[in-house]
Amino acid sequence: MKPPTMSTFVCHVLLCETDDGLVLVDSGLGTFDFAQPKRMGPARFMLRPDRDDAKTAIRQIEGLGFAAEDVTNIVLTHMDFDHIGGIADFPAATIHTTAEEYEAAVVDPGFYGKQRYKSKQWSHGPKMELHAGRGDEWKYGLTGHEVLPGVTMIPMPGHTRGLAAVAVDAGDRGLLVHAGDAVFDASSYGATSTSGAPLAKIGKIRAFEKAMAVDRKAVLGNHETLARLQREDGVTVIPAHDKRIFDDLTAG
Repeated sequence: MKPPTMSTFVCHVLLCETDDGLVLVDSGLGTFDFAQPKRMGPARFMLRPDRDDAKTAIRQIEGLGFAAEDVTNIVLTHMDFDHIGGIADFPAATIHTTAEEYEAAVVDPGFYGKQRYKSKQWSHGPKMELHAGRGDEWKYGLTGHEVLPGVTMIPMPGHTRGLAAVAVDAGDRGLLVHAGDAVFDASSYGATSTSGAPLAKIGKIRAFEKAMAVDRKAVLGNHETLARLQREDGVTVIPAHDKRIFDDLTAG
């Protein structure tokens, strides 16, 4: 995505190969969004997504030799349109989200919720599995919901009412924490990128993050939590939109 006057955004998703099929963490935008741009709502004019099917999760998964039905579960950080649109490309997958996010997006969105959440993106009637509350004691003094073996949703409301970071036990690669939009600018939680390159503060992205938050104080608390996680051995925090981290990780 290429918002005016701001750095290029990515919609960074994780694909996990498990014993029980493929698991996606977030889905990004999907082929239906590009075929029917109105599904994305007016925000598409501000974020200006690159309408390239080859960059969608489904096309990249197919490029790896898999099919849509191989994706059995999709774990969402939250339900903003740029994180959920691709679920329609995987109609057989079970969709995991927090009960609080589902309430905000589906049950009682109110006027503001209707502006950010787009019901057409789940109008195909996917199977939803909801996870309520803070969850059980997890690691590092945090709580979470282990929705699948080695995949844990860690509630981090602030950007939205029910956002959760998603931690994936990646074996030899350590613990990958997909923060979703709990943080936008990677310099908010670390001084260097995964490659060791220094991270400069991106003021415009931080201003955008602040404008989109439902609870700005909670967002700052999430930054502190993610900074603490990033300092742990074997933990890599991944923001959804910071292209610097995406480029580092995909280069490896």
